[in-house]
Amino acid sequence: MDPSDIARLQFAGTTSIHWLFVLLTLGLAPLVAVLHTWAALSRDPARAAERERMTRFWGQLYLVNYAVGIVTGLVMEFQFGLNWSGLSDAAGSVFGAPLALETLIAFFAESTFLGMWIFGWGRLPRALHVALIWLVALTAYVSAYWILVANGYLQHPVGTEVRGGVSRITDFGALLTNPSALVPLAHITLAAFMAGGLFLAGVSAFRCARHPEDLPLFRGSLRLGLLVAAPASWFVVDVGNLQWPVLGATQPMKLAALEGAGTGPLQAAFVRQHGPGDYLPPSWIDLPMRVMTDIGSTLSIVTLVAFALLWKDLLVRWRPLAYLVTALIPLPFVASLGGWVFREVGRQPWLIYGQLTVRDAVSDVSTTTLAVSCAAFLTLFVVLAVVNWALIVRFVRRGPAEVQLGATEPLPAGSDPGGDPDRRAAPTY
Repeated sequence: MDPSDIARLQFAGTTSIHWLFVLLTLGLAPLVAVLHTWAALSRDPARAAERERMTRFWGQLYLVNYAVGIVTGLVMEFQFGLNWSGLSDAAGSVFGAPLALETLIAFFAESTFLGMWIFGWGRLPRALHVALIWLVALTAYVSAYWILVANGYLQHPVGTEVRGGVSRITDFGALLTNPSALVPLAHITLAAFMAGGLFLAGVSAFRCARHPEDLPLFRGSLRLGLLVAAPASWFVVDVGNLQWPVLGATQPMKLAALEGAGTGPLQAAFVRQHGPGDYLPPSWIDLPMRVMTDIGSTLSIVTLVAFALLWKDLLVRWRPLAYLVTALIPLPFVASLGGWVFREVGRQPWLIYGQLTVRDAVSDVSTTTLAVSCAAFLTLFVVLAVVNWALIVRFVRRGPAEVQLGATEPLPAGSDPGGDPDRRAAPTY
């Protein structure tokens, strides 16, 4: 394989796996915030305790995903210096600025608010504690915005000029309002709501099917999950379609390749402007796009039907329907990966569209070094992904009785983890 192909494979694999963590983080954070707010506003002490218990259950699943995802995010940063030194040389001052801001938000502000929320149970005033989880959700989306500003620059370089082969910022406002960043942010937000809502609904349906006694406890989260996932799955397609005019103006070759016509004149124009070369995206670029749109269309119907079946708990009283909702959990992630592949591969052979090709951006390292690096990174990321979902499944199977988040009293020595679900004292404000 060519060194650039290995570098691309490594980045594609690690980014795809990292994105699975990010999507669930973006989807779960606001839902946990809603549940916590719901619990804090409850005036009935019994209902407040029940809703707080559910907040801690979903919060613990969120923390598992966030903690493991942070590790993959840290590893991701090293790849730019290892494999893509040409990008750093050509546009480091432009591309690095939003990445640095994203790092400050994700690894300082977001983590600080989350840490205060984790250790604030029973210690902080109710309003402040609830505000912290909302700040976690807000900073998660601010972090996503900065990542899309960086990626949007690669898709459509604006607010910069090239002097001596190096890109420099001339209009920071244009960089921040790049349509190749803002429209995808709206699309990704809805995709995250769909993924988070289906995760909430799928896990709740599983618990209700396996443990009917949990129905009163999980009924609220099941309804909230479908209440969020159903409209999100409908609007995510419409917002995604808003990107077509942007693509037509900024990346006409990608749009022409998707439609299967009109690539010849564009190829000739690129040759005249940039010299000889193949400027056509891969012929299979329509496949990931179809995967994304087909899954989105299917989920828009299925989630609406599932929401209607909440009437009299029909959805969970018939186990096959409940398990079907659980089986839907992976689909938003598959659809999102399809959209990411279309977005990234569709602009080939460019790394910075119209300015820097992938071959010019890859580091001058041997094929062997890249191959070893690729194998090591992908192995590490696959292991982390397996660990993440194994832990999530483990905590889901154990249920709310085994939640450690917010516990204020340790288990007695020699106690049985499978004993009384109420053996821990619930934290109170």
